[in-house]
Amino acid sequence: TDCTKPKLLLRRLLFKNTIELNKNPVEGFSAGLIDDNDLYRWEVLIIGPPDTLYEGGVFKAHLTFPKDYPLRPPKMKFITEIWHPNVDKNGDVCISILHEPGEDKYGYEKPEERWLPIHTVETIMISVISMLADPNGDSPANVDAAKEWREDRNGEFKRKVARCVRKSQETAFE
Repeated sequence: TDCTKPKLLLRRLLFKNTIELNKNPVEGFSAGLIDDNDLYRWEVLIIGPPDTLYEGGVFKAHLTFPKDYPLRPPKMKFITEIWHPNVDKNGDVCISILHEPGEDKYGYEKPEERWLPIHTVETIMISVISMLADPNGDSPANVDAAKEWREDRNGEFKRKVARCVRKSQETAFE
């Protein structure tokens, strides 16, 4: 029936994403299904980028895809505690390419910086790794982390990130 076609296309697209990542792994992260029977929920492990405060960290996160993916973006949430201006205190990631497509009502982001159906798990993860290396302090999800990053990057901010990196190493493979 016509109602099952979009679901089939979605499942095929997500399945293709998993196959592609297994065939051509990308440096800095690994991704896979949380449950083999649910293509909508993924677990990712992100390795803290070299030469950043997050270096050496192994951060676990979940990607949850909406039923109308790729028209709408997935949600991403760190499961491992992380101190970052663009990750709220609940672990939700706030970066442009995960924002709903279209115009930004605040005029901060251009439509092409927001979600586009061409994005894949790989492009999302590359953006998240880039976010770890270079936080956006102008649009924080965690105002306290952004303030520390701006005002005391090598003091309190660095200490909190180092604590998160240590904890991530201890809990990475639980």
